[in-house]
Amino acid sequence: MTARIRPGRLRALGPVNWVLWRVLSRGAGTTDAHLFSTLGRAKGLFRGWLFYSAHLMPGGRLSRFETELIILRVAHLRGSAYEFDHHTRLGRRAGVTDALRERVVAGPDTPGWSPREHALLGAVDRLVETKDLDDETWHALAEHLDERRLIEFCLLVTQYDGLATTIRTLRIERDFPA
Repeated sequence: MTARIRPGRLRALGPVNWVLWRVLSRGAGTTDAHLFSTLGRAKGLFRGWLFYSAHLMPGGRLSRFETELIILRVAHLRGSAYEFDHHTRLGRRAGVTDALRERVVAGPDTPGWSPREHALLGAVDRLVETKDLDDETWHALAEHLDERRLIEFCLLVTQYDGLATTIRTLRIERDFPA
């Protein structure tokens, strides 16, 4: 698979996005986070997207651990190896072990999840598969999240679902760990 838009460097990214790409790559544990060096070509749109994304992860009200479980489940359901690789690395820092990651892949009905984690992962499946939450799934999720976190959950899942679409459509190549 060949990238449809090649990752940019200083000239294509501009100085601000180039610096952002370098810092974000280092934070992601790679020398070139292809997502950022590709999306950085969109100049101000890239920075706006970063601002929005950062409010969901790592700046959201859901715990970082739960956020990483959610993102990994979205990445698995969407078959986004890029997202899965990236959030495997980030998830480790948030306490997502290899065994937990395997349970994320196995799904929300796998034994060992807390009721809250079961509700979160089940709602991820439903939202990704149907683009909606039925009343039963919504009520199960609402037992564990307040209104602000319910909104955040929907935005987080759909952000990473949409990002998986962008990664696939642009054919962004997987990163190599540093």
